Amino acid sequence: MNVFIRKASAVDARELQSAFDRSAEYLSPWSFPPSNLEEYLLQPHLYLACLTTSKEIIGLFNISQVVRGLFQSAYLGYLAFYPFQGKGYMSQGLELMIQEAFINIKLHRIEANIQPDNFASIRLVSKAGFQKEGFSPSYLRIGGQDWKDHERWAIVNNNWSADNS
Repeated sequence: MNVFIRKASAVDARELQSAFDRSAEYLSPWSFPPSNLEEYLLQPHLYLACLTTSKEIIGLFNISQVVRGLFQSAYLGYLAFYPFQGKGYMSQGLELMIQEAFINIKLHRIEANIQPDNFASIRLVSKAGFQKEGFSPSYLRIGGQDWKDHERWAIVNNNWSADNS
């Protein structure tokens, strides 16, 4: 593997800010930098995808809105930083993130919501085993701007059992 994932922390702020700054044009209109990076870094399931050789941050994954009980589900967000997109790194990182979510976070289901024109993102989750479940008009307000339609993609942990929770 060329990539590993690790939990983000406050010490990553400078490198992350630099990554967001150089990637702003590439990420738009799919994603926007957080308005408060320090607060963003406090999210409990924020993971950085890093190169194994240089340890450089190449992308990130975030598991959010974890619902326990009978649901055991959460949402997955992610992005690749410029110039690391299109090299297969995020595919490797997503594979590791799915393992983390199912084994350590102990989820049964992960859902990713993707704008229909974001073909690279749809390829990424499809290749990882996510299935398209539906379409949600005006689903999410991206960057505090317009409400955007999204496709719902999900993957289920078929090995999940109540003993895992």
